[in-house]
Amino acid sequence: MMNIDKKKNLWGIDLGGTKIECAVLKSAEVPEVLTRMRIPTEAEKGYAHVLNQVKKLISNMEKEIGYRPDSLGIGTPGTLVPSTGLMKNSNALALNGNPMKKDLAELLKMRVEMANDANCFALAEARLGVVKERYPNAQVVFGVILGTGVGGGLVVNGQVINGYHGIGGEWGHNYLYGIEGRQCYCGKEGCNESVFSGPSLEWYYEKETGTKKGLKEIVNLAREGKDEVAKQTLNRLISGAAMAISVLVNIVDPDVIVLGGGVGNIDEIYTNAVPQIAQYVFNHEFEAPVVKPSLGDSAGVFGAAFLTL
Repeated sequence: MMNIDKKKNLWGIDLGGTKIECAVLKSAEVPEVLTRMRIPTEAEKGYAHVLNQVKKLISNMEKEIGYRPDSLGIGTPGTLVPSTGLMKNSNALALNGNPMKKDLAELLKMRVEMANDANCFALAEARLGVVKERYPNAQVVFGVILGTGVGGGLVVNGQVINGYHGIGGEWGHNYLYGIEGRQCYCGKEGCNESVFSGPSLEWYYEKETGTKKGLKEIVNLAREGKDEVAKQTLNRLISGAAMAISVLVNIVDPDVIVLGGGVGNIDEIYTNAVPQIAQYVFNHEFEAPVVKPSLGDSAGVFGAAFLTL
């Protein structure tokens, strides 16, 4: 039988481009999953449909667990602009330009807290993932996303730093001087995402060789040492990540950096890029731990649940 405590249970939703997942945690102190459920987002059917999918999921969860919460945390694929209350930069395009937090609060008749999915990733790993497990005294945690896109989230003393414009931690679109990048949707050619995201690394290899290959194959060719362009592509990731992370260190000097995303699983980031960070930071020393996450796909929904605290 479920251990229900309406005052302590935490409800979170991970709103993605293809699926919406909801989980209920027993409490902040005991983050045991009481129940979880997912349904398709169906963003192609429009903004109102996405809101109604969230409502449908909450209703289904209510039937499952036996009560309706007073508050809900939501991790989103875009950013809520604090000054306007409107969404921007979401790959689920139907959300952009809409007051989603306000509309959901009215539709669901409950308090809604919202943060970018990268912030939820960082919060989850800080509050109950690898940071909580191995570095419980860490105060400043930066969660890095290296994958199809490049992003991040900053957590200080267990709280997400959203910032005045709602873009706290969005290091993926800082300009990376000295390395040519492809055109990014943000408007820059040469931001971090345009240089060492997965698609950008594949773009570079195809530009140089005329041959299209997936990143996994490119990395394997680089390791074999027989393909010079593959080695150059891997070095773009290593050098770019080292320089970009050094900027984070100079500005916020995290106690722990957690590397998430598919590109973050490439071992050379740890063996080659992390040692290079010291070359670029202010004091030419870098000793903070850079670690792999421990929560996997659950980080987004768990972090969203912690937004309600």
